[in-house]
Amino acid sequence: MPTLFKGPKKEPRRQFSGDPEDFRLSLVEHLEELRDRIIRSLAIITVAWIVGWFIEPTLYAYLNEMVWKAILPVLPKNVSIGEAFRNASDAFMLKFKLSFMIGIIIAFPFIVLQIWGFVMPALKPKEQVPVKRLAPFSSVLFCMGVGFAWAVLPSAMKWFASYVEEFKGVGLIQEPGTLVFFTLKLLAAFGIAFQLPLIVFMLGELELLSAETLLKYWRQAATGIFVVAMIVTPSQDPMTMLMMAIPLVILFMASVYVVRFTQGRKKKARMLDPDEVDSDSNPFV
Repeated sequence: MPTLFKGPKKEPRRQFSGDPEDFRLSLVEHLEELRDRIIRSLAIITVAWIVGWFIEPTLYAYLNEMVWKAILPVLPKNVSIGEAFRNASDAFMLKFKLSFMIGIIIAFPFIVLQIWGFVMPALKPKEQVPVKRLAPFSSVLFCMGVGFAWAVLPSAMKWFASYVEEFKGVGLIQEPGTLVFFTLKLLAAFGIAFQLPLIVFMLGELELLSAETLLKYWRQAATGIFVVAMIVTPSQDPMTMLMMAIPLVILFMASVYVVRFTQGRKKKARMLDPDEVDSDSNPFV
């Protein structure tokens, strides 16, 4: 039986050919691509959240034990300690929040891939080469940030707990999961913050920022790093802020000098052969 009313035929989405000049999208197509990337990212987070829901009991028990091992030695003797929920619904909400935070940490590398997939068509083939080769280092830097936070976490917990003895006759009764949730937020914050060197290096590779400009305004950049560290750290205390800001400043300066070196090589190659300058002149890509 013939169909009387047919809707407009939807054209298949064009495949990326490698050159953005051959892949100019309309505003609607850009929005469709952004929508698809967001939906995929939400689906990834949902799956990771489900995984986090099942591994949360084991991970919570391990983190909680580690935190209390760091705190107990510095607490005053005979101080009353313990954990208690205030409401019957608090246990479910704690599991809900912890599993979501675990899911975010698990899903982060995959979300970065979605961001890269959305940005890639805007880059020329020569620009894609360094970015494509450096993109996997995002996961490495994320793990470095998590590892650094994990290494300094016991010392930070001891420093926090050491102030309890200043208040005589005060016990330590807290809600379950408070310190574990703080730990997960700290790990995620450090992992995300350690993406800064990669961002700086990619901007330098794409020649959107020059090493001279970065070196000229390094004081302002360092101040900005300290401000960002103060904002994103879960507790906003000076020690945690310094724990994040100092290694970020070091990584930032290291990435600036690497950008300076690679841009210098590109400049020399351009002077030797202005018509043929590609990523092969850069040993880091």
